[in-house]
Order: sequence, then structure tokens, then C-alpha cells
Amino acid sequence: MAVAAYFAEEIGEHGRVLADTAAALEAPFARLVAVCAEALRGEHKLLFFGNGGSAADAQHLAAELVVRFHADRRALPALALTTDTSVLTAIGNDLGFAEAFARQIEALGQAGDVAIALTTSGQSENIIRGLTAARARGLVAAAFAGKGGGRLVGLAEPLLIVPSHTAARIQEMHIMLGQMLCGALERELGLA
Repeated sequence: MAVAAYFAEEIGEHGRVLADTAAALEAPFARLVAVCAEALRGEHKLLFFGNGGSAADAQHLAAELVVRFHADRRALPALALTTDTSVLTAIGNDLGFAEAFARQIEALGQAGDVAIALTTSGQSENIIRGLTAARARGLVAAAFAGKGGGRLVGLAEPLLIVPSHTAARIQEMHIMLGQMLCGALERELGLA
């Protein structure tokens, strides 16, 4: 393998997906910022969740909000539903992995909160059930997706669909958009 050619190919694809994302997602991003800011102003919380690399991104974004992003400021109520191994393994063992997020939303989610799923495909049953449970409990059901949005179309709103079918590029855009969300919320709430 020619490393230089691979490097150029990957960077080129990233640049194309970044440009396409910028062209497609300004309005849904603004909507996500608005619903999250409204929730936080109303003393509600943000619940992040996803599988695999998206689970790590969920943790990352919740930490940015609880601790700090750009500014030293008050903590913002956010949590990742991907971190409690006792809860996750009990749900998986007793109820099935498809209930991993729905059960936690049932326990922790309240009307006015925002549930934010991260998924490259939009096809994972536990993501679908989590957002369905969120809607049933009166939470805003939002998501970051790719690959056309999959089963999230019509379920999640706002829905930020990265215009790509490559999981790595989708996840790169998700973490960028997620960090932009954190920065925008600090500004929107007058904390930065």
C-alpha cells in the first residue's frame, strides 16, 4: 500500500463529506441547538446514547457539557446512557440488548428532556426503541445519523443526517457537530 496515496484519499473524502455536511445541515443543526437550549433553560437534561464508537462519542459530549467546553461555567445537565455497565449488562441479560436505551429513558427521562441518539446507520433496534420510548414519555427525540437516516426518518426530529455512507466519515462529522453543539449551547445560554 502506498501510504501517501491512502492519506490523500482519506483526507480528500473527509473534505468532500465536510463540504456536503456544511451545505446540508445548517438548518437541522440550528434546530437542535434551539431544542437543547430550551430544555436546559427549563432545567431539563440531555441524554446521549449510541453503540460502539457512537457510545464513546455520547460519553464525550455529555462530559463536555457537565464539565466545560470552551468556558469555565456552571455544569449543564447531560449524561450518556452508555456508561453504567451494571445497568447495561442487567438490561442485556434480563430484557435483551434491544432494550438497553429504552429502559434507561423510561427510568431517567422526563418530559422536556432531549434524547440524542448517535448512529451511523439509523438501523439499530436499541436506538429505534430508545427514541420511541423518548417520544412516548414526552422527550424530544433527536439524532445524528448517516446513510440516509435509516429508520430514524420520521422518528427523530431534529435529525442531522451526514451525507455519507462511510461509517468513519459519518462519525467524524458526528463528533464535530456534537462539539459544535456544546460550543453553541455555551453561547446560546450566555455562558461563554
